[in-house]
Amino acid sequence: MKKILWIFAALLTISFSACSQGNKTKEDKSMGTIYDYTALSNKGQEVSFADYKGKVLLIVNTASKCGFTPQYDGLEALYQKYKDKGLVIIGFPCDQFGHQEPGTNEEIEEFCRLNHGVTFPLMSKIEVNGENAHPIYKWLESQAGFAGFTPEHPLSKLLDEMLSKADSAYASKPDIKWNFTKFLINRKGEVIGRFEPTVEPQGIEESIEKELVK
Repeated sequence: MKKILWIFAALLTISFSACSQGNKTKEDKSMGTIYDYTALSNKGQEVSFADYKGKVLLIVNTASKCGFTPQYDGLEALYQKYKDKGLVIIGFPCDQFGHQEPGTNEEIEEFCRLNHGVTFPLMSKIEVNGENAHPIYKWLESQAGFAGFTPEHPLSKLLDEMLSKADSAYASKPDIKWNFTKFLINRKGEVIGRFEPTVEPQGIEESIEKELVK
């Protein structure tokens, strides 16, 4: 209950602009694969995603003070179980949802390491929605729209109600709705699945396994 109330309070701070993005036009929709993009690591070094060719990727926008933050544990468990088979999980910290990732890149890394034992790659903090959204996220959103919240999750109704108040048509738009949205990318660099925050990491395991054996 405490976690639900905490997320309720955070959701009240969500900006209307983050929820009101329109659908991508054909002109806006990026083509190609994840291998066409680069990003800065947590250490400020440029990373080419072409270096991950042949890997199965799970890309997640993360936050350290969110009701979904415990998902770090599940993500790390998946990484430890499947990294030797070709899985790479990549976290993109973001502070656009309820101001739940206020720290520096160094503080974020330390929090993840000490509290959740995270060893998978973390990138520099970015924006995932709006004009300043990172190009990777503009591409991800163009490839896979909002998948809907998991009905049985206790926070799904709350998220839906709050987002609907900000924008009644939010579900028809591809922008990121909250922290811990996950994109699964196959060995060819193509998005094959989007999993919303209400899908726990273990709920993606079967999909990951299918891709790893291809």
